[in-house]
Amino acid sequence: MALLENIQNNHSAFLDTLKHRFLDETRVSALKKFFHAGFPTRKDEEYRYTNLREITEKDYNLFPTEHHNITKEQLDELHLGEENFDWIVFINGQLHKELSKVSIENVEFMSFKHALNDDRYKEVFNKYFNKIADPELAFTNLNLAYCRNGFFMKVPKNVVIEKPIHVFYLSQNQKENTFYNTRNLLIAEDSSKVEVIESHHNFDSHFVFTNSVTEIFTYPNAKADWHKLQNDSETSYLVDHTFAKQEKDSRTTVNTFSFGGKIVRNNLDFIQNGSNINSFMNGITIIGNEQLVDHHTAVHHNQPNCESYQNYKGIFKDKSHGVFNGKVFVDKIAQKTNAYQQNNNVLLSEGATIDTKPQLEIFADDVKCSHGCTVGQLNEDALFYLRARGISKKEAQALLLYAFANDAMQNIDIEPLKNKISKLLAEKLEVSLEF
Repeated sequence: MALLENIQNNHSAFLDTLKHRFLDETRVSALKKFFHAGFPTRKDEEYRYTNLREITEKDYNLFPTEHHNITKEQLDELHLGEENFDWIVFINGQLHKELSKVSIENVEFMSFKHALNDDRYKEVFNKYFNKIADPELAFTNLNLAYCRNGFFMKVPKNVVIEKPIHVFYLSQNQKENTFYNTRNLLIAEDSSKVEVIESHHNFDSHFVFTNSVTEIFTYPNAKADWHKLQNDSETSYLVDHTFAKQEKDSRTTVNTFSFGGKIVRNNLDFIQNGSNINSFMNGITIIGNEQLVDHHTAVHHNQPNCESYQNYKGIFKDKSHGVFNGKVFVDKIAQKTNAYQQNNNVLLSEGATIDTKPQLEIFADDVKCSHGCTVGQLNEDALFYLRARGISKKEAQALLLYAFANDAMQNIDIEPLKNKISKLLAEKLEVSLEF
């Protein structure tokens, strides 16, 4: 039974388990919208290069088994050498405090499920929840109808969280394919600072499909960074929608590092709602076999004197497929906009492919906007130069590819995360970078 049919047959029973009464009507309305539109197909322009049939034609359990036997040692292997970090562990959709470490103070933090059931947060959710997520998208509507796991965090004015927070979403002991709808809400109030790392891990041989929606609100002079470390197994699918709304003088960064997962679709939407805003989007993709990673980005420059920077690098082996569609919209009042967008790709195999489409829509006349993309192979002259100095061909290729991807990591100020990305680059390139 395909996923759509499964949802149609079980949606009443599923909604009965959620018990968030103030959202009941919203959930039912979202589900109706989803049923009306259905899953996107390649006939939809936004999914022209990404076929979701492999995902949607499978059957999934909508009620994950909560029992697990993940050990501390297994969790330690997933860490980044982050003993000084805080971390939050969700297993099979449930928050596990005994495996988490949260030392932050003066911050409103809890599981999404708990926040929805706490009347004290009803006003907060009425103000923020689902206010910037696109109501016309099939996956955001499906998430709105079914979300019950994830986390909520509100960082008050002038609070600086020095430690990065790593959020783990783990799946284990599922006896069949499993479907998760993850929801995150981050609010960084005036002059606050927070950094989040997010990773998903499937420990089973059955497929896991995660439909994730994240909303980020960054207020004046605040800084919010979100790092997505995507290195899951080839029995995992991920469709991620992240929406970031920024107020004046704020800075928000979303870094996406895609190394694993059978099919990964990243949708990133920035909304600039004030002047002197800085928005940063960086991505590194290294995949092989028959993996697919699709990045869709959009930046809405709605006010003057703002900047956005997009830098995505892709390395594709075997029969892997990459997609990049980056959009920049500049409103007629958004004068003095500075927008940069670049997508560079290297194909290491004849069977690897990339579809790239950078786009600009500019309605202001005093702007500085640029975009571009490249697709090619490694520079033979550079390879010859390195090999002439006694470096093997494989190591020379690795050095060039590492240098190619490295500038997309320049704004990571978390040293353990930067080291982890470097190690993953080396592993994917199948060489040691320590000569």
